[in-house]
Amino acid sequence: MDLGLGGKRALVVGASRGLGAAAAQRLAIEGATVVAAARAASAIESWRARLETGTAERVQPASLDLAKPESVGRLADELLAGGGVDVLVNNCGGPPPGRASDLEDAAWIDWFQAIAVSTFRLTRFLLPPMIERRWGRVITIGSSGIVQPIASLALSNGVRASVAAWSKTLAAEVGGRGITVNMVLPGRIDTERVAKLDAARAARENIPIEDVQRRSIAEIPIGRYGRPEEFAAMVAFLAGTPTSYVTGSMIRVDGGLIRSI
Repeated sequence: MDLGLGGKRALVVGASRGLGAAAAQRLAIEGATVVAAARAASAIESWRARLETGTAERVQPASLDLAKPESVGRLADELLAGGGVDVLVNNCGGPPPGRASDLEDAAWIDWFQAIAVSTFRLTRFLLPPMIERRWGRVITIGSSGIVQPIASLALSNGVRASVAAWSKTLAAEVGGRGITVNMVLPGRIDTERVAKLDAARAARENIPIEDVQRRSIAEIPIGRYGRPEEFAAMVAFLAGTPTSYVTGSMIRVDGGLIRSI
């Protein structure tokens, strides 16, 4: 299927590794020019070097620290000077594990700023050219914890739920202007983030990490962790022209892990 991304410009945040890197690569393969942004731009250079020449040429590494408002503003200004972007993929690193009953105020404030406010700010800056062209895609990577809270991940569950409500609200505001706003929710995808969470659980329960992974896989109907490229395929699909009537949605890529409809 031709997703109609040739000639489109995309920004993918948190693109140094994991889901962000996979999404950036897939969009470039589909023909989009991709600004791949992260604090460690050198890591983007590393995976870009492994792409086919034509695809690699469509990837432009950029530095971005979501925790610093001036960094967000600087990148937005650079992009707007070049006409903005057609596709924005919001992606933030996950907070550390923690129980809702134990977390201090400072942790909530810091992570709301890092995940939610930075996403709101960057999107607000980049919306005007999309509105003017009457075409745009805003895709935010969330977590299955929005639908079914994950034990010991209170920060992620809580903060990302607020991002989901924002996304749904924004979808209603800009839908009539040719802009779709959606979220993609990963389950147990085989990334460095999930490996760290598995290791933390193993340490917390004093069991081998293989036991943690075995228990997780037993809960997934497909019977394995997902691959980043499988997740990225859904991001690219939502970024394309065929999905112009899909907005305000949260789509799970979790191998059937979450049982609710």
